[in-house]
Amino acid sequence: MYKLLTALLLTVTLNAGEPMQNHFYDFNATSITGDLTSMSKYKDHVILVVNVASECGFTSQYEGLEKLYETYKNKGFTILGFPCNQFGGQESGTEQEIQNFCKLNFGVTFPLFQKIEVNGDNAHPLYKFLKSEATGFLGTESIKWNFTKFLVDKKGKVLKRYGSSTKPMKIVKDIEKLLK
Repeated sequence: MYKLLTALLLTVTLNAGEPMQNHFYDFNATSITGDLTSMSKYKDHVILVVNVASECGFTSQYEGLEKLYETYKNKGFTILGFPCNQFGGQESGTEQEIQNFCKLNFGVTFPLFQKIEVNGDNAHPLYKFLKSEATGFLGTESIKWNFTKFLVDKKGKVLKRYGSSTKPMKIVKDIEKLLK
């Protein structure tokens, strides 16, 4: 019994510095300009989280994403873009280059974050959470490609995952339902 209690105490102590993160609002990410941002900043918003890339066949979706953002941002909606270079090296630029590309080519004004990994051992904790909450095809958690989207409701519940080929305007009905 003593050994069991000692092992349990050791486990609790080792994990004491790492709070349990089981809610969208428990996570932080670094903005593309270097500011640490708590996801709790987006409480009471409908959120679309997207892993993005500048040199992808789906990069033109930035235009639709920005249109969604502009249409619904004043109604409690936001988009969070997370650049990722894990798929074919299609996001190789620096944060400044990514920000400039998005602004100049697509007029992006929705929040962008620093480049992250979405799969593997070094996947960002937020993405580990998103993938576990809304699995992909046949229950897989792995992100298949750039521009995978996760829809989060106003209470921080991850409701749905959309594949790369789902164009932003195809998500409008789901967003509007959540904004009511």
